[in-house]
Amino acid sequence: MQFDNFSDTDPMVRISILDVPVDAQRFDAAITCLARWATEPQPRYVVTCAVYTLMQGRQNPAIQKAIEQADMITADGMPLVWLQRRLGYPPAERVYGPDIMTELCRATANGSASHYFYGGRGDIAERVATKWQHEFPGLHIAGTEAPPDNLLMDAPPDPAVVQRLNESGADIIWVGLGSPKQDLWMARYRPVLNASLLIGVGAAFDFFSGRVSQAPRWIQHSGFEWLFRLTQEPTRLWRRYLVYNPWFMWLVLRHHILK
Repeated sequence: MQFDNFSDTDPMVRISILDVPVDAQRFDAAITCLARWATEPQPRYVVTCAVYTLMQGRQNPAIQKAIEQADMITADGMPLVWLQRRLGYPPAERVYGPDIMTELCRATANGSASHYFYGGRGDIAERVATKWQHEFPGLHIAGTEAPPDNLLMDAPPDPAVVQRLNESGADIIWVGLGSPKQDLWMARYRPVLNASLLIGVGAAFDFFSGRVSQAPRWIQHSGFEWLFRLTQEPTRLWRRYLVYNPWFMWLVLRHHILK
């Protein structure tokens, strides 16, 4: 596989990692693209794909379909970025959910797009919106909402939720339900929502609300962010990292490295 088709005029290249598509791209190019999409009428959604999301897609056809239908599938974790580079895309960078939220809020702080925060529990979404409103006073907040704990992924779109989101006039809906729940939600709700862009950002809601500490940048770049997060939420995350990460590594060795 070669890097010849990766250029400034076509900065996003979709490649297959263990039969799951992931886009290789530069971070700044991704933000530029998303800021443009937020102002266009065409409906789109973005999956931020970490190792766990990818492995869930391999196991579950519905999740795989939700990933494949996304307009952008970002490499949310460093293992995927390293593999993209090894497969022939050396400028590929991590396009990480919390960083997407930060920079897209910055890019639209002139009021060019309005934001709705859908996710978390209690007042988490409201706290995230307040943070960004304080950080970027010109940012237009269309609304916030905490979905019910018993949100069903196989149920049809809730008409009341659809009405609230559409009446808000939001251009960007940030979906913080955790992966793969948020990916299934976006695939199901995308056809009935007016917002230009749905973006699944998972833990960004917890980080920016202050509920959970975010790993220092050097740990994020080292590829050991999973260990930092595991020490913070071992009961919730042990299976994600101690089962799926080794399984992913074995499959990558077998399919991409040793073949």
